[in-house]
Amino acid sequence: MASIFTKIIQGEIPCYKVAENDKFFAFLDINPLSIGHTLVIPKKEIDYIFDLDDELYTALMQFSKIVGKHIESVIPCKRIGILVFGLEVPHAHVHLIPINKSSDMDISKKTLKLTKEKFEQVAQKINDSYKKSL
Repeated sequence: MASIFTKIIQGEIPCYKVAENDKFFAFLDINPLSIGHTLVIPKKEIDYIFDLDDELYTALMQFSKIVGKHIESVIPCKRIGILVFGLEVPHAHVHLIPINKSSDMDISKKTLKLTKEKFEQVAQKINDSYKKSL
C-alpha cells in the first residue's frame, strides 16, 4: 500500500509544493513547528532513511540543502534546522524547519494552525525562489 507521501507525489492528496525535481519532492508540513516548515522526500518510496542507497541518500541531502537555502531566503530566521526521525510516516523524509532558537525544534510543542491562504502564500514564495535558480 502506498504511503501518504507517495499519494501526495502522485497528486492523489493535495499539498503545498515548494520544489520538485526528477528524484525528490518538497512540500510544506501541514502541522508546522514554524512558518516554512518543509518536508523533503525521495519520490522512490523507501521507509527508513538509512535504507536509501548511498547515492540517493547523498542526493536527498543535497536537494534538502538547496530547498533549505530557498526557505531561508524568504522566511525570516537565523537558520534552517534539519530533523530526521521518521516514525510518523513509513517513507523516508527530512524536516527543514526555520528556527531562531533551539526550542523551535521541539517536536512536542504545539504546532501552528495556518490558513489555507497562508500555506499557499508561503509555498508560493519558496517555490518562486526555487524556480528562479533553475
